[in-house]
Amino acid sequence: MEKKSLKNRYVGDAAFYKMILAIAVPIMVQNGISNFVSLLDNLMIGRVGTNALSGVAISNQLIFVYYLLIFGASAGVGIFTAQYYGMNDIKGVRYTFRFKLMINTVLTLLSILVYFIFSDKLIALFLQGEGAVEDAEETLRIGIEYMDIMLIGLIPIGITNAFAGTLRDTGQTKAPMTASIVAIFVNLVGNALLIYGLFGLPALGAKGAAVATVISRFVEMGFIIIYTLRHSEEHQFIKGAFKDFRVPMRLVSKFILKSLPLMANETLWALGQTILNQSYSVRSLDAVAALNIESTIWNLMGVSFLAMGEAVGIVVGQILGSGDIDKAKDHARKMIAFTTLLGLIFGILMVIISPFFPLLYNTSYHVRHMASQFIVVCGVLMPLYGFTHASYFTIRSGGNTLITFIFDSCFVWLLSVPTAFILSRFTQIDVLYMMIIVQSLEIVKCLIGGGMVHSGIWAKNIVSNT
Repeated sequence: MEKKSLKNRYVGDAAFYKMILAIAVPIMVQNGISNFVSLLDNLMIGRVGTNALSGVAISNQLIFVYYLLIFGASAGVGIFTAQYYGMNDIKGVRYTFRFKLMINTVLTLLSILVYFIFSDKLIALFLQGEGAVEDAEETLRIGIEYMDIMLIGLIPIGITNAFAGTLRDTGQTKAPMTASIVAIFVNLVGNALLIYGLFGLPALGAKGAAVATVISRFVEMGFIIIYTLRHSEEHQFIKGAFKDFRVPMRLVSKFILKSLPLMANETLWALGQTILNQSYSVRSLDAVAALNIESTIWNLMGVSFLAMGEAVGIVVGQILGSGDIDKAKDHARKMIAFTTLLGLIFGILMVIISPFFPLLYNTSYHVRHMASQFIVVCGVLMPLYGFTHASYFTIRSGGNTLITFIFDSCFVWLLSVPTAFILSRFTQIDVLYMMIIVQSLEIVKCLIGGGMVHSGIWAKNIVSNT
């Protein structure tokens, strides 16, 4: 009886998994295809040379901060979107959509300004490790050229995020997936044409990859806007969304109060990851290229539990909006268990392919060997990442954005970043062992996340009186 009870607590029935996979699989497909094309991008740029690979990797690491800033801003309001939708309040959903457009536009313009002014100084921070001066100079030049072009592509990202995020929060994940697939195809073809200069086009190298990416961003934005407008009966929040374009101040204050902690969290977390990578690069310039190889395969293998995290936020958020707290807790517990299992499966797969994947890159033996070791470390720890990721989205689904801030970014800045900084500046420890120590701190985060989820303090309906 005890075993059966334990199974019932953590394992759902067939209908349960059919329901969550209907939401998660399109996100998995979208992210999987996107990351597969990112893998091809890396391979194409890697054929140009190690310096090109490093320059693009550093620029993308910096732009990653913007991505998560926008994600945090939209996600904070998205908590309201899911719960409004759960209680069939279309007007409330429409207000959240408008607010996403406003806040994303402001943040995008500010980010473009900051990157444009400080890109050279930011990229140079990653070029202080051991290595040839000429390589560092070429990497800096390539990184600046790549980023200057990529800044144009930030404009459609904010708009796309508002449309696609609202669709996902209301349970529609197929349209954003399709939009991404179309954009990915455009990006892939553009890369092939512009990186190598096929069919008489100029061979632009890393700059060609940036141009192709920017074009694909505008294509994705156009697709998702046209889809939403043409399916207004199905997605009624878009009806009248641009008429009397306003959001009541009483809701603005609520949205901001929920969004600010998530914006701060995602931004600080991304900055924390950037500093971690910068700390690894202090050991060697080769670590930059090796980390890029490792992160490429990690992103591809991690699509399963990353998509499940989003599914947790959508499903549990809608249940909380309907007022069924016990059901929300039960679904969250089972989805966290399933997400952890997916992390284990794909982590094992990462370890298996670790000796072979770096061979696809045209780089030195030392970079390949280092990348292979990094892949093993992250593969072993992937179940922990799955657990903490699902726990984060569970806590966030009830609107506890301050708690998620403490759980996520405070952990990185109070534990991970100081550890990496001390090891890189005040010891001679090898970069591999440094990475093992820093990444293994995820165990502490698992304990904190498990305690928070078990306490049930996150399970709240935040829209019943708005």
